[in-house]
Amino acid sequence: MFDYAPAPEAKLASFQKSYGHFIGGKFTKPANLYPTINPATEEVLAEISHGTAKDVDLAVKSARAAYEKVWSKLSGAERGKYLYRIARIMQERARELAVAETLNNGKPIKETRDFDVPTAVSWFFYYAGWADKLDHAGLGHNPQALGVAAQVVPWNFPLMMLAWKIAPALAAGNTIVLKPSETTPLSALLFAEICQQAELPEGVVNIVTGFGDTGAALVGHKDVNKVAFTGSTEVGKIIAKQVAGSNKKVTLELGGKAANIVFDDAPIDQAIEGVINGIFFNQGHVCCAGSRLLIQESIHDEFIKKLKRRMSTLSLGDPMDKNTDVGAINSADQLAKIKKLVKKGVSEGGELWQPECKIPRNGFWFAPAIVDNVSPANTVAREEIFGPVLSVITFRTPAEAVTKANNTEYGLSAGIWTEKGSKMLKLADQLNAGVIWSNTFNQFDPTSPFGGFKESGYGREGGRQGLLSYLKAGK
Repeated sequence: MFDYAPAPEAKLASFQKSYGHFIGGKFTKPANLYPTINPATEEVLAEISHGTAKDVDLAVKSARAAYEKVWSKLSGAERGKYLYRIARIMQERARELAVAETLNNGKPIKETRDFDVPTAVSWFFYYAGWADKLDHAGLGHNPQALGVAAQVVPWNFPLMMLAWKIAPALAAGNTIVLKPSETTPLSALLFAEICQQAELPEGVVNIVTGFGDTGAALVGHKDVNKVAFTGSTEVGKIIAKQVAGSNKKVTLELGGKAANIVFDDAPIDQAIEGVINGIFFNQGHVCCAGSRLLIQESIHDEFIKKLKRRMSTLSLGDPMDKNTDVGAINSADQLAKIKKLVKKGVSEGGELWQPECKIPRNGFWFAPAIVDNVSPANTVAREEIFGPVLSVITFRTPAEAVTKANNTEYGLSAGIWTEKGSKMLKLADQLNAGVIWSNTFNQFDPTSPFGGFKESGYGREGGRQGLLSYLKAGK
């Protein structure tokens, strides 16, 4: 095994000592401050304002005024120009955004640099092109925006989830109040600066930071027309109850427990890389992570042996090092949850294996893990761990694979590994999952809709379908 010399990325991002909310095109005076940290070092990066119901109300009023006086009156072509401008500025500031995302989230710099930021930019470019073509979205002539959109994004992909929500909403003609996660607000606040730089009309995008009570005040505000939430199924259920009976249009992208199904005729080495990417990308902090490996019984031993060998080459450590494969867990609370669920899974009969890793003294870390020989009833096979933990289940026949893959309350994604296209297509038709990858995993494109079934939520983000979430039929 090679030992790599350190290759640290320059810390190109700088943060203010403290941040207020971004309302009406300006930052408010910081108040009710709490620290946001680097999870790899526990260093405080900045002080963030905890938004109150009054702050939320001001932001919604700002968004409403911008919608009625400015944004709804612009042509689609004019709105598209602003989206193109935002996308280009994001490209210009790409390294800064990547560094900020890594420092505040804990994920490796090579992921934020090569995936998170480019994907976020692509969403703005894609929906910029849709802005003057809404007649072709599928709702007939002259579809209308909904009005003010309340958007709540998670901590695992702060900038990318922001782009997934803001870009289609703006293209459709809506104005926005967005609340980032309390643990990862910095890239959203840098995006606020980009909105200023792009000279986006004041109030079109507003950002209110804070904890769950801030998000609840935003979702429950009486002058919000659309709610878009990405996060846990538990919180998604609360939001669904909160908005029930209202006229608010809702998109919920929630948890997952994806099955990555590997048949004995699969290209083994390729499948190994797909499994690694499926569960250890972003430390497993991915709603569609392939956290359940369903492996055909006849190749189990060979596959797991090769998988362990490959896992032993993964580099865990400083997320700012370009050689790092596995970064820090986002928070102490999330690390405690991962440890608790793994411990319970082992007590229920699972066999835990982790490669030897030097765990840094500071920060929150969990070495990539396999829990082998688990039953479908085992905790690690049922609950969303949201960490670098792979549960391994065997199957003998395609029918058994389908039954075990569908034996979950979630229905977000799945992967199928086989050289036979007919087998792949037949299985894909039987799996209860919104997104299915064939001989690959974790591939995303702004033209392709993403979303799930069952307790993975409802509605779609991306593609034409993602645009429809922010439109209504014209009169």
